[in-house]
Amino acid sequence: MMKDYLVTIFGGGGFVGRQVAQALLARGARVRIAQRNPSTALRVKPLGGLGQVQFIAADIRNPASVARAVAGSDVVINLVGILKGDFDAFHHRGAANVAKAAAEADVGALVHMSAIGADADSPSAYGRSKAAGEAAVKAVFPTATIIRPSIIFGAEDQFLNRFAEIIAMLPVVPVIGAATRFQPVYVADVAQAIANAAEQPGVHGGQTYELGGPQVQSMKDINQWIATATGRDKALVEVPHAAAKLLAMLPGGPITSDQLAMLGRDNVVAPGAKGLDALGVVATPMAGVADKWMVRYRRHGRFAGRASA
Repeated sequence: MMKDYLVTIFGGGGFVGRQVAQALLARGARVRIAQRNPSTALRVKPLGGLGQVQFIAADIRNPASVARAVAGSDVVINLVGILKGDFDAFHHRGAANVAKAAAEADVGALVHMSAIGADADSPSAYGRSKAAGEAAVKAVFPTATIIRPSIIFGAEDQFLNRFAEIIAMLPVVPVIGAATRFQPVYVADVAQAIANAAEQPGVHGGQTYELGGPQVQSMKDINQWIATATGRDKALVEVPHAAAKLLAMLPGGPITSDQLAMLGRDNVVAPGAKGLDALGVVATPMAGVADKWMVRYRRHGRFAGRASA
């Protein structure tokens, strides 16, 4: 159904964006990657056929560049997000710029990626900015589809890989926000869900979906799973909140004050929320796929556990 459709993806060169682009290219769509620095997104090009992928420089903080990127598009997808910095500029005002340009260009569908935890009353600036972005998008493009994922994992993530590196390096592993619960969702599942929403705006337009995997795990449980999966028998030590606050105050510390505030709430799909199944996607368990890349964190890599010749 998407053959020859032009889909513009803001942030299409990123961790999630490359997967979304691949899902759309497989459906015959033409994909335009809108990125502040298009050279960082060139890995998308070989995923498509001749002339199927194009690139354009765009900064969602700049309305004129957004309008140029959106021109001629059938579908627009906004995946831009940051974990520290000026949240409002990207998550709120930038999202509003994308939605306004899509509305003015009479685009057929808009998919906006937010996050579980988007809440005007969130203790974190991140959560508040995500909520403001959702409201701004809906105000100018009421039929937009809002996608709220939990923590996204995949071969190139900064989640499982980051913790695996720490576990491999330290004899004792400190765990901040040990009791906070997450519902990790596989990046390929998120990509298929976004592609399905983009392909069927008549079904999914105006809806909000919360995406989570099949398991709910605490931060400590996730670290323990990583340690076991990588063959690292390490002691996990819960960091008291007071100590975590001190760490968050350090320049270049392991966590920011805002990230610590985010850990004050669980990051799981809300009861009754529409999820992956409503978007036609079966959730992939972490244990079913992560071993493909987590193996490199074992002491002897891919040869760990093999019998000697």
